[in-house]
Amino acid sequence: MTLPLQQIVRDDVLAIDAYHVPPAAGMVKLDAMENPFALPPALAEELGARLARVALNRYPPADPHDFKARLAQVVGLPPGMELMLGNGSDELIHLVIQACARPAATVLSPWPSFVMYAMSARFDGCRFVGVALRPDFSLDVAAMIAAIEEHRPAVVFLAYPNNPTGNLFDRADVEAILDAAPGLVVVDEAYLPFAQATFLDELRRRPRLLVLRTLSKLGLAGIRLGYLCGAPAWIREFDKVRPPYNVNVLTLAAADVLLGHLGVLDEQAAILRGERARVAAALRAVDGVEVFDSAANFILFRVARPDAVFAALKQRGIVIKNVSAAHPLLSGCLRTTIGTGAENDAFLAALRGSL
Repeated sequence: MTLPLQQIVRDDVLAIDAYHVPPAAGMVKLDAMENPFALPPALAEELGARLARVALNRYPPADPHDFKARLAQVVGLPPGMELMLGNGSDELIHLVIQACARPAATVLSPWPSFVMYAMSARFDGCRFVGVALRPDFSLDVAAMIAAIEEHRPAVVFLAYPNNPTGNLFDRADVEAILDAAPGLVVVDEAYLPFAQATFLDELRRRPRLLVLRTLSKLGLAGIRLGYLCGAPAWIREFDKVRPPYNVNVLTLAAADVLLGHLGVLDEQAAILRGERARVAAALRAVDGVEVFDSAANFILFRVARPDAVFAALKQRGIVIKNVSAAHPLLSGCLRTTIGTGAENDAFLAALRGSL
């Protein structure tokens, strides 16, 4: 029996591939911007004991007020603002767009940037407009403001710092876009532990600003927890489209334990910031490699034969990300996550042998 896919499934879904996560078993995995460090044994034991007490037979709280209050205090949420939890920041991107997806609504972002902005916009029935970055990956403010005036976007997304380029946009440029936007502006601070720059303190002064964060890059990618900060009126509307029980009990319990030990994760982030500087300097010493500044936990670099270099690295047991075909500005570009010192040394040695 032939399934009637062409008659049932949306044309735009039929036309694309599913998000692909390549297997990396037995490899040095430097493709997904993960923290490479495990938890210290004592903390892992404490976490295990807490998770063993979780009532898996019960649904999570529909709105975990106590946990949210603790999280707000730990992250320094300004008084009078609220936050909303999501199954990673991906879900929160979708929920913001879904709540604002009036007919013919537009979502806008500098481009290239985080792919989920465009994917979520299209899946939620919105038009997506990507405004090209400058060749050095800085914001083209004039082009952004012109696009905002032309398209009047319901939502503008700004990754701060940007993915996959790694650079931190100039703060004055971001403020110019905040001033120009007629709708919401979501500043996505996924890489806050490495950039150490935030717009959270602007929330009370700018009522259409939202700040999006995740615990994934800090070292908790496996628990899938993101949070969105903003004025209560916005959070109240987004909460209407949030699925009930969207954050599971194990995630809530794990995050609650780890909020008391953020110093451990901050120390790991500091090590990675140091490794980022070391790896960037080593890459700049390699002939034929162009390195771009990064405020994240990854480095973008350009080589003459990206596909061949990517394949050669994989043969040597190193998995990074090939973004050279993602956008014309990224031509020739590969992206490597900052790993442990040993992982970074293995990557650098393999790269020198792959060029």
